Amino acid sequence: MAKKELDWGALPFAYVKTDYRYVSRWRDGGWDEGGLVTDHRVSIEEGATALHYGQQCFEGLKAFSRADGSIQLFRPDRNAARMAATARRLIMPEVPEEKFIEACLEVVRANADWVPPHGSGASFYLRPYLIGVGDNLGVRPAPEYRFSVFGCPVGPYFKGGFRPFNFVTSSYDRAAPRGTGAVKVGGNYAASLLPHEEARHQGFADCVYLDPSTHTKIEEAGAANFFAVTRGGEVVTPLSPSILPSITKYSLLEVARERLGLRTVERDILVDRLDELAEAGACGTAAVITPIGGISHGGRLHVFHSETEVGPVTRRLYETLVGIQNGDLEAPSGWIRLAR
Repeated sequence: MAKKELDWGALPFAYVKTDYRYVSRWRDGGWDEGGLVTDHRVSIEEGATALHYGQQCFEGLKAFSRADGSIQLFRPDRNAARMAATARRLIMPEVPEEKFIEACLEVVRANADWVPPHGSGASFYLRPYLIGVGDNLGVRPAPEYRFSVFGCPVGPYFKGGFRPFNFVTSSYDRAAPRGTGAVKVGGNYAASLLPHEEARHQGFADCVYLDPSTHTKIEEAGAANFFAVTRGGEVVTPLSPSILPSITKYSLLEVARERLGLRTVERDILVDRLDELAEAGACGTAAVITPIGGISHGGRLHVFHSETEVGPVTRRLYETLVGIQNGDLEAPSGWIRLAR
């Protein structure tokens, strides 16, 4: 199938209306068969719990073209498991793993001409979401639910390519202790919009959130997980019950251990001990890795490896994971699902 005539190397990370999306409805205790539709608009009841009470969640994953022309999905089973965990937290029906994965595969196959070609630096971003719908008024779980998946060809999340960006610590909390920080609900991201804008107005790419209980420990970096490389060569990530379990983060930790031979540790990262860290970054599906040149805290900018050059361990982690995602390097068992 011929690809769409797009400037693949110049794509932004932005919505593009593609041809097909998948929709399935849960009612009367079960999911219908679901299928592909062409209408990109969503029509729901005015009393839907997703609109009034935030009973909704979403996921993000990517498909990549391989050198041989085939298309692969990166770890869709982990996204399915994370959405199921979120659904349980919000008293929503779980989408079975195979239904979730097959929906993603169907969307990729139907929009194969929108999947960026191998070597373009772009990918096909999939957005599964689950929302409470149906006629409702009171604060209660929805009577019906809609599960859908759409996809768009996207370029890098941050403009400027793979280079360091500076962040600033925020006085806002991303999530409450024992709240919904560990699940992927839209309310967490709505709460992050103002801190993000304030960070940008100060000249930073985004903000770093500290733990909501003591404001002494790093938790997340913008809409992504945080990781760092210590001066002793360990790859460390924060440990907290209010951090979203990033699939990219855990993939990077495995790459660091099994491919690069590095020690990995999940532990508290104190914001007043940034001098123990040689490199730092934000990681997630959208950006894969965004190197952090420096973090401003208490009016002082702490620079890690460099404000202009990516650290050596961060670069090796990025190149290895991207190589696996693009099919150029062998993937660990179970990480890849072929769409065709």
